[in-house]
Amino acid sequence: MSKSIPPKPREVTRVGELLLTKRILVCCGAGGVGKTTTAAALSLAAARAGRRVLVLTIDPSKRLAETLGVSRNPPEPVAVPAERQALAGIVAPATLEAWMLDHKLVADSAVRRLTKTKEEAERVLANRLYQQISSMVAGMHEYTAMEALHRLVQSGRYDLVVLDTPPSRHALDFLEAPRRLSRLVDTRVISAFMPKSDGIVSRAASKVIERVLGAVFGEDFAAEFVGFVATFAGIFQSLSVDVNTMRKFLSGPDVAFLLVSSPAPTTLTEAHFFQDKTRELGLPFRAFVLNRSRALNVRKRLPELSMIDGGAAAGSPLRRGMEKLQAMAKTELEWANRDLALLRDLETRAGDNATAIALPELPQGADDMGTLISVADVLASS
Repeated sequence: MSKSIPPKPREVTRVGELLLTKRILVCCGAGGVGKTTTAAALSLAAARAGRRVLVLTIDPSKRLAETLGVSRNPPEPVAVPAERQALAGIVAPATLEAWMLDHKLVADSAVRRLTKTKEEAERVLANRLYQQISSMVAGMHEYTAMEALHRLVQSGRYDLVVLDTPPSRHALDFLEAPRRLSRLVDTRVISAFMPKSDGIVSRAASKVIERVLGAVFGEDFAAEFVGFVATFAGIFQSLSVDVNTMRKFLSGPDVAFLLVSSPAPTTLTEAHFFQDKTRELGLPFRAFVLNRSRALNVRKRLPELSMIDGGAAAGSPLRRGMEKLQAMAKTELEWANRDLALLRDLETRAGDNATAIALPELPQGADDMGTLISVADVLASS
């Protein structure tokens, strides 16, 4: 009689290992779940472990910037002040830098980098259409952020970059930006306005289009529109070369996606949706992070009457106070068990090569280095 083969144990990824082995960690999640704080704590934990780290956030948080002691919108990454790194236990050659930027800064930086001359860049930046009609460059903000991420990693300046993305549904725009931008580059509508030098027919067609625009919108608008598209022609061509490289880069072995959620049903729904999309897109999902959770409270000792000397007499104020504490602790334990069940469910959903961890609830928020360090310690040990 043959013996049955026991099932292969599920391979579980530890977040602490990701901090030491990956080059990019991408934090995604719904708005308001503490995603930016989690990204900062991950960065802090990796730097404390000896790595050169950059935390790059696309939705700058004023409070987080104040905690780290950096500007919200600098033109380039900046080092967290030395005294704060020392407080966190970051020792050279390890470093921690931050880059908190907005969409316009990213797009402007890409224009300056991809145009051929300074004068050409200034023409684009001064163009009213560039400033006001964002639909003309749909996907560019997300793409340029991805391109900046790739550029920073390839520079060799950092061992790890932690990316904090916009809320999850918008993060999917970020992930799919190369494909959407590629469609824009290839569209015949855009190419119709590109400068023509390939024959009398094409040049005549361009002039007809310009006359139609002038008749409908006015000559000033028509001239500015055609000038904008003509100047952008080179930028579109440069972007089209790299879009597939960016997409493949985020699917590689050096990248891990972490999804931050909270126990709230709506954010858990977003978490499930995002995990499904990462699988659909072939992205390396590696962890759920259940933030603002009470799951860790199951380890705490409950108040007992034996803690009072002699147990206190029945009906005494001390005993009545302890009984009230016991009732509150019972309710807290029920919440903790609920969150622990949610964590177990996320562990099951994570599948092989992924995990689920819980972060403690912080009623006061992580608005100081001490609290941020405590969250970093939990992440490093998970």
